[in-house]
Amino acid sequence: MGNTMKDRVLIVEDEIDIAKLIQVHLTELDIDSDICCHGQQGLEQALKQNYQLVMLDVMLPGINGLDICRQLRQEKPLQAILILTSKTSETDRILGLELGADDYMTKPFSIRELQARVRTQLRRVHAFADRNKTNGHKANGNSSPVNNTEQANNNTCVGQLLVNQRYHQVTYKDNAINLTSTEFELLDFLCKNPDQVFSRSQLLDSVWGYNHSGYEHTVNSHINRLRNKLEEDCAEPKIIQTVWGVGYKLNSAGVH
Repeated sequence: MGNTMKDRVLIVEDEIDIAKLIQVHLTELDIDSDICCHGQQGLEQALKQNYQLVMLDVMLPGINGLDICRQLRQEKPLQAILILTSKTSETDRILGLELGADDYMTKPFSIRELQARVRTQLRRVHAFADRNKTNGHKANGNSSPVNNTEQANNNTCVGQLLVNQRYHQVTYKDNAINLTSTEFELLDFLCKNPDQVFSRSQLLDSVWGYNHSGYEHTVNSHINRLRNKLEEDCAEPKIIQTVWGVGYKLNSAGVH
């Protein structure tokens, strides 16, 4: 029953003791993993092989983790990426998310938290793969158009913003918007609850599957990334708005 193939994770970490510790605890989840200790090697491995998740340390010899994240996101838009940073590297954390990472963890981290984050990312990867397998489509961002019946059954529509869950497609004013898997889930959640205000903690719980204080940057950066792709003027967003002191909402009036 289920998938016969094990999930594979690439750990790009130059501190071999940490990398091996992560590997041991991934094995406990029945996940296969490879370790790369050099940035260039890690990038080449990530591009060449098919991994369900890539875990990137920021400080690496050769190419740093942020540059790997940037290049991976360009070459493999749907690749799940988890950034590892030190507790003091807030700038790296934010930059990693802005460059396209799905999530981040600060070192040192607990094993339970590590395993929970990995499970969350793999659930998202599997859900997307299952949708495409069911409908005979590959996750390449070039799915063929859907017919009207399928649109009615699978679309969430708010004004001129259309989210199709079956084909992982988003269009705004008839223009296709390319999103990562996490950006897609966040926008889909907001579109299903238009004009409702959600705190960052609520969004972390609903979209990322956890609610740990200190990780609000994850939400902020994904909101910024969505605004960059949807808004005419990110300085004055009309679609995804900030409700100061509370959180964020999708403004239905802004997409009409």
